Amino acid sequence: MENIAIFGASGAIGQALARAVLAKYPDANLYLFSRKEVSNINKNTRSIAIDITSEESLAQAAHGFEAVFDLILVTNGVLHTQTIHPEKSLQDLSLDKFETIFAINTFGPALIAKYFLPKLLPKNRAIFAALTSRVSSMEDNSSGGWYSYRASKAALTMILKNASIEIARKNDQAIIVGLHPGTVDSALSKPYQKGLPEGQIFTPNFSAQKLLTVIDGLTPMNSGKNIAWDGQTIPY
Repeated sequence: MENIAIFGASGAIGQALARAVLAKYPDANLYLFSRKEVSNINKNTRSIAIDITSEESLAQAAHGFEAVFDLILVTNGVLHTQTIHPEKSLQDLSLDKFETIFAINTFGPALIAKYFLPKLLPKNRAIFAALTSRVSSMEDNSSGGWYSYRASKAALTMILKNASIEIARKNDQAIIVGLHPGTVDSALSKPYQKGLPEGQIFTPNFSAQKLLTVIDGLTPMNSGKNIAWDGQTIPY
Protein backbone atom coordinates (compact mmCIF):
# COMPACT_ATOMS: atom_id res chain seq x y z
CA MET A 1 0.00 0.00 0.00
CA GLU A 2 1.26 3.45 -0.92
CA ASN A 3 -1.27 5.92 0.50
CA ILE A 4 -3.34 5.37 3.65
CA ALA A 5 -5.67 7.77 5.46
CA ILE A 6 -6.91 7.47 9.04
CA PHE A 7 -9.72 9.71 10.29
CA GLY A 8 -10.05 10.11 14.05
CA ALA A 9 -6.32 9.56 14.32
CA SER A 10 -6.01 11.12 17.79
CA GLY A 11 -8.33 8.56 19.42
CA ALA A 12 -7.19 5.36 21.11
CA ILE A 13 -8.00 3.07 18.17
CA GLY A 14 -6.91 5.64 15.58
CA GLN A 15 -3.49 5.97 17.19
CA ALA A 16 -3.11 2.20 17.51
CA LEU A 17 -4.06 1.71 13.87
CA ALA A 18 -1.52 4.35 12.82
CA ARG A 19 1.23 2.49 14.66
CA ALA A 20 0.14 -0.87 13.25
CA VAL A 21 -0.12 0.47 9.70
CA LEU A 22 3.36 2.00 9.83
CA ALA A 23 4.82 -1.21 11.22
CA LYS A 24 3.23 -3.21 8.40
CA TYR A 25 3.78 -0.65 5.63
CA PRO A 26 6.83 1.41 6.70
CA ASP A 27 7.19 3.06 3.28
CA ALA A 28 3.53 4.08 2.94
CA ASN A 29 2.42 7.69 3.00
CA LEU A 30 0.14 8.01 6.02
CA TYR A 31 -2.35 10.88 6.34
CA LEU A 32 -3.72 11.40 9.84
CA PHE A 33 -6.96 13.39 10.07
CA SER A 34 -8.24 14.53 13.46
CA ARG A 35 -9.68 17.53 15.28
CA LYS A 36 -6.24 18.25 16.72
CA GLU A 37 -3.00 17.61 14.90
CA VAL A 38 -1.12 14.44 15.76
CA SER A 39 2.64 14.47 16.27
CA ASN A 40 4.28 13.15 13.14
CA ILE A 41 5.30 9.54 13.60
CA ASN A 42 7.81 9.39 10.74
CA LYS A 43 8.87 11.34 7.67
CA ASN A 44 6.08 9.80 5.58
CA THR A 45 3.36 10.91 7.99
CA ARG A 46 1.27 14.03 7.55
CA SER A 47 -1.16 15.29 10.21
CA ILE A 48 -4.19 17.30 9.06
CA ALA A 49 -6.58 19.08 11.42
CA ILE A 50 -10.21 18.49 10.47
CA ASP A 51 -13.72 18.71 11.93
CA ILE A 52 -15.86 15.85 10.65
CA THR A 53 -19.01 17.62 11.82
CA SER A 54 -18.25 20.45 9.36
CA GLU A 55 -18.84 19.76 5.68
CA GLU A 56 -16.78 22.84 4.83
CA SER A 57 -13.82 21.43 6.77
CA LEU A 58 -14.06 18.10 4.95
CA ALA A 59 -14.43 19.76 1.56
CA GLN A 60 -11.37 21.92 2.17
CA ALA A 61 -9.32 18.93 3.28
CA ALA A 62 -10.25 16.97 0.18
CA HIS A 63 -9.80 19.89 -2.24
CA GLY A 64 -6.63 19.66 -4.25
CA PHE A 65 -5.57 16.36 -2.67
CA GLU A 66 -3.34 14.68 -5.23
CA ALA A 67 -3.04 11.29 -3.54
CA VAL A 68 -5.28 8.35 -4.35
CA PHE A 69 -5.75 6.00 -1.43
CA ASP A 70 -5.29 2.26 -1.10
CA LEU A 71 -6.93 2.33 2.35
CA ILE A 72 -9.15 4.82 4.17
CA LEU A 73 -10.03 4.11 7.81
CA VAL A 74 -12.69 6.10 9.66
CA THR A 75 -12.35 5.56 13.40
CA ASN A 76 -14.45 8.44 14.75
CA GLY A 77 -17.18 7.53 17.19
CA VAL A 78 -19.02 8.66 20.32
CA LEU A 79 -21.15 6.75 22.81
CA HIS A 80 -21.38 9.30 25.61
CA THR A 81 -20.26 12.78 26.64
CA GLN A 82 -20.16 14.57 29.97
CA THR A 83 -23.86 15.33 29.60
CA ILE A 84 -25.07 12.48 27.35
CA HIS A 85 -25.35 8.87 28.46
CA PRO A 86 -26.76 5.83 26.60
CA GLU A 87 -30.53 5.81 26.95
CA LYS A 88 -32.13 3.06 29.00
CA SER A 89 -35.70 3.89 27.99
CA LEU A 90 -37.77 5.99 25.61
CA GLN A 91 -38.10 8.61 28.34
CA ASP A 92 -34.37 9.31 28.06
CA LEU A 93 -34.57 10.31 24.39
CA SER A 94 -33.98 13.88 23.26
CA LEU A 95 -33.36 15.62 19.97
CA ASP A 96 -30.10 17.09 21.28
CA LYS A 97 -28.77 13.61 22.08
CA PHE A 98 -29.69 12.27 18.65
CA GLU A 99 -28.11 15.24 16.89
CA THR A 100 -24.84 14.94 18.83
CA ILE A 101 -24.48 11.17 18.43
CA PHE A 102 -25.55 11.06 14.78
CA ALA A 103 -23.28 13.99 13.84
CA ILE A 104 -20.18 12.00 14.75
CA ASN A 105 -21.24 8.37 14.20
CA THR A 106 -23.25 8.77 10.99
CA PHE A 107 -23.17 12.17 9.31
CA GLY A 108 -19.40 12.61 9.67
CA PRO A 109 -18.46 9.24 8.13
CA ALA A 110 -21.06 9.78 5.38
CA LEU A 111 -19.50 13.12 4.42
CA ILE A 112 -16.01 11.65 4.59
CA ALA A 113 -17.27 9.08 2.08
CA LYS A 114 -18.72 11.87 -0.08
CA TYR A 115 -15.41 13.68 -0.38
CA PHE A 116 -12.85 10.89 -0.10
CA LEU A 117 -14.39 7.82 -1.75
CA PRO A 118 -13.74 9.45 -5.15
CA LYS A 119 -10.07 9.40 -4.14
CA LEU A 120 -9.88 5.64 -3.71
CA LEU A 121 -7.39 3.94 -6.00
CA PRO A 122 -9.30 3.37 -9.27
CA LYS A 123 -9.62 0.02 -11.03
CA ASN A 124 -7.69 -1.83 -8.31
CA ARG A 125 -8.28 -3.25 -4.84
CA ALA A 126 -8.92 -0.35 -2.49
CA ILE A 127 -10.67 -0.25 0.87
CA PHE A 128 -12.85 2.23 2.74
CA ALA A 129 -13.65 1.02 6.26
CA ALA A 130 -15.52 2.77 9.07
CA LEU A 131 -15.66 1.51 12.64
CA THR A 132 -19.05 0.23 13.67
CA SER A 133 -20.36 -1.85 16.56
CA ARG A 134 -22.09 -5.16 17.09
CA VAL A 135 -24.93 -3.33 18.85
CA SER A 136 -25.84 -1.80 15.46
CA SER A 137 -27.25 -5.18 14.43
CA MET A 138 -31.04 -5.36 14.52
CA GLU A 139 -31.03 -9.15 14.25
CA ASP A 140 -28.60 -9.43 17.17
CA ASN A 141 -30.40 -6.94 19.43
CA SER A 142 -31.98 -8.81 22.33
CA SER A 143 -31.47 -6.29 25.14
CA GLY A 144 -32.68 -2.95 23.72
CA GLY A 145 -31.60 0.41 25.11
CA TRP A 146 -28.82 2.67 23.84
CA TYR A 147 -31.27 4.11 21.31
CA SER A 148 -29.25 6.89 19.70
CA TYR A 149 -25.97 4.95 19.57
CA ARG A 150 -27.56 1.81 18.14
CA ALA A 151 -29.56 3.84 15.63
CA SER A 152 -26.57 5.92 14.53
CA LYS A 153 -24.48 2.84 13.85
CA ALA A 154 -27.37 1.07 12.09
CA ALA A 155 -27.75 4.16 9.90
CA LEU A 156 -24.01 4.03 9.17
CA THR A 157 -24.48 0.46 7.97
CA MET A 158 -26.99 1.68 5.38
CA ILE A 159 -24.65 4.48 4.28
CA LEU A 160 -21.84 1.99 3.73
CA LYS A 161 -24.13 -0.47 1.96
CA ASN A 162 -25.36 2.22 -0.45
CA ALA A 163 -21.81 3.45 -1.06
CA SER A 164 -20.60 -0.08 -1.78
CA ILE A 165 -23.23 -0.46 -4.51
CA GLU A 166 -22.45 2.93 -6.07
CA ILE A 167 -18.66 2.54 -6.04
CA ALA A 168 -18.82 -1.00 -7.47
CA ARG A 169 -20.26 0.44 -10.67
CA LYS A 170 -16.96 2.22 -11.25
CA ASN A 171 -14.53 -0.15 -9.57
CA ASP A 172 -15.61 -3.70 -8.85
CA GLN A 173 -12.44 -4.23 -6.82
CA ALA A 174 -13.32 -1.54 -4.27
CA ILE A 175 -14.35 -2.73 -0.82
CA ILE A 176 -16.57 -0.65 1.48
CA VAL A 177 -17.10 -2.16 4.94
CA GLY A 178 -17.93 -1.53 8.57
CA LEU A 179 -15.41 -2.94 11.05
CA HIS A 180 -16.25 -3.88 14.63
CA PRO A 181 -13.10 -3.55 16.79
CA GLY A 182 -14.50 -5.40 19.78
CA THR A 183 -14.77 -3.80 23.21
CA VAL A 184 -11.61 -1.72 23.36
CA ASP A 185 -10.18 -0.20 26.53
CA SER A 186 -10.78 3.44 25.63
CA ALA A 187 -12.62 6.54 26.81
CA LEU A 188 -15.67 5.41 24.82
CA SER A 189 -16.07 2.10 26.67
CA LYS A 190 -14.53 2.95 30.06
CA PRO A 191 -17.81 3.62 31.97
CA TYR A 192 -19.38 0.38 30.68
CA GLN A 193 -16.60 -2.17 31.24
CA LYS A 194 -17.74 -3.27 34.70
CA GLY A 195 -19.02 -6.82 34.71
CA LEU A 196 -17.57 -7.79 31.34
CA PRO A 197 -15.92 -11.22 31.33
CA GLU A 198 -12.14 -11.39 31.55
CA GLY A 199 -10.58 -11.31 28.11
CA GLN A 200 -13.48 -9.46 26.53
CA ILE A 201 -11.82 -6.04 26.81
CA PHE A 202 -9.09 -5.53 24.22
CA THR A 203 -6.15 -3.18 24.27
CA PRO A 204 -6.14 -0.72 21.36
CA ASN A 205 -3.01 -2.37 19.97
CA PHE A 206 -4.56 -5.84 20.04
CA SER A 207 -7.70 -4.59 18.31
CA ALA A 208 -5.67 -2.73 15.68
CA GLN A 209 -3.66 -5.84 14.83
CA LYS A 210 -6.84 -7.90 14.53
CA LEU A 211 -8.47 -5.29 12.29
CA LEU A 212 -5.45 -5.20 9.97
CA THR A 213 -5.62 -8.99 9.70
CA VAL A 214 -9.30 -8.70 8.75
CA ILE A 215 -8.48 -5.97 6.21
CA ASP A 216 -5.82 -8.18 4.62
CA GLY A 217 -8.42 -10.87 4.01
CA LEU A 218 -11.21 -8.68 2.62
CA THR A 219 -12.49 -9.29 -0.90
CA PRO A 220 -15.17 -7.52 -2.97
CA MET A 221 -17.60 -10.19 -1.71
CA ASN A 222 -17.34 -8.53 1.74
CA SER A 223 -18.24 -5.09 0.43
CA GLY A 224 -21.33 -3.57 2.05
CA LYS A 225 -21.08 -5.79 5.14
CA ASN A 226 -20.05 -5.32 8.76
CA ILE A 227 -17.11 -7.49 9.77
CA ALA A 228 -15.99 -8.11 13.35
CA TRP A 229 -12.41 -8.17 14.64
CA ASP A 230 -12.43 -11.97 14.41
CA GLY A 231 -13.45 -12.02 10.74
CA GLN A 232 -17.08 -12.94 11.41
CA THR A 233 -19.83 -11.14 9.49
CA ILE A 234 -22.23 -9.26 11.77
CA PRO A 235 -25.89 -9.69 10.78
CA TYR A 236 -27.78 -6.57 9.70
